Amino acid sequence: MRFTRSKVSIAFSFVALAAIVTAFAVSGALKGATPTKAASPASSTHYSLNCASNNGQNFCTEVSDPSVFGYYVGHDEPSTLFYSNVPGSGNQMRYTLWLPKDPSSTVVPGRSYNFELHPAFWFGMALCDTQSYPEVDQNCTPDSDSNISDPSHTYRHHGTAFMEMQFYPPGWVEWPAGNSCDPTKWCAALNIDSFQENPVTGQFNNSACQSLVGIEPVNFAFITKSGKSQAPANPVQSTLATYTPNPSKDLFMNSGDEITITMHDTANGLQIVLNDQTTGQSGSMTASAANGFGQVQWDPTGSTCNNIPYNFHPMYSTSSEMTRVTWAAHSYNIAFSDEIGHFQACSKVDPSTGTCVGKEGTQGDLEPADGDDVGCFPASDSSLVQVSGCLGTNIGFDGSSYQNLWPDGNYNMHPTPVRYTSPLTGSNYNVEYSRMAFEADLPRIEDNGFSPYNNCDRNTGAGCTLIPITDDGDAAVFYPFFSDTMTSAGCVWQIGNHIPGSMSDFHQNQQYGTLLNLTYTGTGGHPVTKYDDFRQVLSYNPCPAQKE
Repeated sequence: MRFTRSKVSIAFSFVALAAIVTAFAVSGALKGATPTKAASPASSTHYSLNCASNNGQNFCTEVSDPSVFGYYVGHDEPSTLFYSNVPGSGNQMRYTLWLPKDPSSTVVPGRSYNFELHPAFWFGMALCDTQSYPEVDQNCTPDSDSNISDPSHTYRHHGTAFMEMQFYPPGWVEWPAGNSCDPTKWCAALNIDSFQENPVTGQFNNSACQSLVGIEPVNFAFITKSGKSQAPANPVQSTLATYTPNPSKDLFMNSGDEITITMHDTANGLQIVLNDQTTGQSGSMTASAANGFGQVQWDPTGSTCNNIPYNFHPMYSTSSEMTRVTWAAHSYNIAFSDEIGHFQACSKVDPSTGTCVGKEGTQGDLEPADGDDVGCFPASDSSLVQVSGCLGTNIGFDGSSYQNLWPDGNYNMHPTPVRYTSPLTGSNYNVEYSRMAFEADLPRIEDNGFSPYNNCDRNTGAGCTLIPITDDGDAAVFYPFFSDTMTSAGCVWQIGNHIPGSMSDFHQNQQYGTLLNLTYTGTGGHPVTKYDDFRQVLSYNPCPAQKE
């Protein structure tokens, strides 16, 4: 059963350049914690990621409540979560990452690339944001488990944002319309999502803010070699320069490079440091007011949209099942996630509308384009690999992410896997995380209120499946899974298909476990429960990082 564009056209309206551009000015210098306004007439064009549009949803944190958008916004996110009761494990850690390689840029049937499998992957952490959900208690003590709330009283939770340290694959359409920084090099950005809803009253921020930054505002800054943001990071003042890669300023990395990722709190906010062990280059970004980071002022009865200069600090001291972001679909705090479920090949794109007007799918499974073939670009827009395709959310579960195109050892045709270690915490980054979990937010995507072919009831869990149903009514051809392998650097995680040298695949898709019932805040402050995820928590960490 396929769905037509007419059924979802309102949900997936798309401007060819994928921009939400508004003529607001970037105000003057940031001063203390005094709100600053986006003034007019414009001295610089405002540009921000809008999570409800195709220029934002590829990079935004998945929310639990889909009714706030009226249609599906987000992405499929298979994840690994890491738990430790050691103080500091919720705010200070170090990973080692090996960036994956792509096969030859010559396009042949069956060949796949990183940009087709994932528009981004990331390492995450919960942060304080007193102007973010649930808006009832605008307090947050950084780096403290005092922020943990009783699950049945999540409306008492302190304001929370979620940080995603995102990496973007090379070779396709470049930022800000696409998701590549360079034809051959990777880049990265510190991405912080907030959510502006009072779940007790159902109020959202005022209409001026909703039109300017949406209801899930995003702070964004590329990792730079100097550690200074190239433009304002906050969504009220951000400009096109905020989202335009600058090779003279930003840290660009080669496929295959070994990257040390260090995350820790500072007096001025969370700092991310990337050290490229292969090239000797490094870059960083601190989520500070000095770098233009800021909160969107919560003012639901107001008429302006104001930025409050802000240093974003980690929310928790430790990492466990209780250190949640209470507005997000996932249950995590310290985690790795692969954002999949976006790219869909298209034989013919209409550049004026950014939609597919030809056939969608891979060779041997070509079908007429349908309602999720949006955010599309012709092959001529690509920086290197000449394929045409669409970046809209692939709610048909038939795009590249759901085909046998993942790393499997055939590196002439498929990429090498993303490989990364478990994090290490402690003052010397030599303390292991004792437990971990696998998690996938499939029920959130399969919701029968938004998917015309899946029959998942998130209230009861009925009809929610580990392998999603495609728009043809069949189970998806493939769903990626995590495995571990031993290298000279010790045990590392990887995601893909059966990869030669793997020690365990943890029962493939069964690794994601069983349905997870999470408690959220309903109208009036009453608790409501939803099945947003599948999760399996292990009582140990089967792939601990090698201590230095």
